[in-house]
Amino acid sequence: MSDLKSVVVLTRRLNAGDPGNPHMHLALTAEERTRSRHRFEDLSGGPVFMLQLPRGTVLQQGDRLQSETGTIVLITAKPEPVLTVRANHPLSLLQAAYHLGNRHVPLEITPEYLRLAPDPVLSHLLVHRGLEVLEEIQPFQPEVGAYGHHHHSHPRQEEAS
Repeated sequence: MSDLKSVVVLTRRLNAGDPGNPHMHLALTAEERTRSRHRFEDLSGGPVFMLQLPRGTVLQQGDRLQSETGTIVLITAKPEPVLTVRANHPLSLLQAAYHLGNRHVPLEITPEYLRLAPDPVLSHLLVHRGLEVLEEIQPFQPEVGAYGHHHHSHPRQEEAS
């Protein structure tokens, strides 16, 4: 009897208009979604996923990847520890985004909140500025950046339309 797990080698990100429904899903943290070459093993006995994507590929919630054999895998944002920042005034939230951006902190930006990886120094800075900072376990979807290799519109932008 063999204990070998199946290996799904993901080599291509599908474009939004490409046909194909996902056969399975892969939940990754924000940091894991920045890896273009990596092995992810499901400890519950599922398949082993091998990423072999072009360098610089940054995956987002809802991206679909295709394997060498045609299997399509849906990428989801895995809940992880984060700080969620809220403000009573939109200008306070904008100012916080400015200060965090100056520190090159990966940051999820929405009209209602900012989200970043846990950091006690930054948490103290934000609280000192009068912002509400909550420690949570949530999916984290930081901005890709001006030079990110992402090919379709951001999900929050689509919701706003």
